[in-house]
Amino acid sequence: MATTTLDERIDRLSTLSAKRVIEPDVDVVGSVGSGQVLPDELLSVRDLGLDLTADQRRRLAAEEVAAVADEGIRFESILTAGFSVQIEEAPDLTAPWVVYALHELGEETRHARLFIRLLSQLQPKAKNPFNVGFNGAIKRRIVKFLITRPPLFYTMVLAGEEIPDLHQKRSSEHPDTDPFIAAVNRYHRQEEARHLSFVRMRLPEVMAAATWRQRAQVRWFAPWIIQAQFNGIFHPGIYSAVGLPGWRTWKQVHASRFAIDLRNEATRPILRELIAAGAVRTGRVPRGWRHLSGVDRIGEALPS
Repeated sequence: MATTTLDERIDRLSTLSAKRVIEPDVDVVGSVGSGQVLPDELLSVRDLGLDLTADQRRRLAAEEVAAVADEGIRFESILTAGFSVQIEEAPDLTAPWVVYALHELGEETRHARLFIRLLSQLQPKAKNPFNVGFNGAIKRRIVKFLITRPPLFYTMVLAGEEIPDLHQKRSSEHPDTDPFIAAVNRYHRQEEARHLSFVRMRLPEVMAAATWRQRAQVRWFAPWIIQAQFNGIFHPGIYSAVGLPGWRTWKQVHASRFAIDLRNEATRPILRELIAAGAVRTGRVPRGWRHLSGVDRIGEALPS
C-alpha cells in the first residue's frame, strides 16, 4: 500500500475546507438568551466558595464567555499575521501548505465575525488589563517576536486552539449552557479540528528545519508565553465587573483546581506533539512544561 505523503494529506484538508464552507451569518443564526449563559459548575470561581447573587452569577457567566470570545478574536488576528508572513516568505507559493493556510485564513475571519456578533449581544463591561499600558506593550512585542519564528509560532497556534477548544467542549456539552452559546462553540470546534490537524502535520517539518536557538525558544520560552496567554483569558477585569476584588479573585482563580485542571488538560496535547516532533525530549521535559502541563520529566501526567 502506497504511503500518503504530507502534501497529499494537506491537499485533502484543502479539499474538505472547500466543500464545507460555513457562513456564520447564514448558518449560525440566533441570539443569546436572557438567563445565565453558563451553569455555575463551569464558572471559573466555582472552587472559591463565593456567596454570589443570582445577578452576579448571570453577569459573571456572560463576562467569561465574552472574555473567551474577545481573546479568540485577538488570537485569530495573530494567527492571520503569522501565516501571512510565512506565505510572503515562502519559496514556493504553489506548496500545498500555502493553499491550506489561505483556506484557514478565510475560516478564521469568519470565526472572528461570529465572535464579534456574540460580543455585541453579551455587551461585556470588563476591561482586560493585560491588553493596555505596560502589559499591552509587552504583549505586542512578544507577538511581533513569535510571528516571525515558525517553530514558536506553530507551538502558540496549538496553544491558541487547544485551550479555548477544551473550554468550549465543556460548555457545548453541558445541558444548561445557553443554546446559542452551545451552537457557536460546536461550530467553532468543528472548524478548528481541521486547523489542529494541519498544525500537527506541519510541526515535525517545521521543527526539523529549526535552528538550535529556535528549539530552545520552544523548550524554555513557550511555556511562559502559554501561561501568560491562559492567565489573560480569565483576567482580573472579569471579576471587577461583577463587584469582586479583581486582582485578588484572579489570583485565587488561577490557584484553584478549576484553572489548574483546565490548563493541564489543555496543554498536555501540545507537549505530546512537541515530543513527537522531536522538539522536546522525553525524559528531559523542561521545568516550564512540567509546571504548565502537570507532568513529570518523561511527560507523564502527575496525580491531581
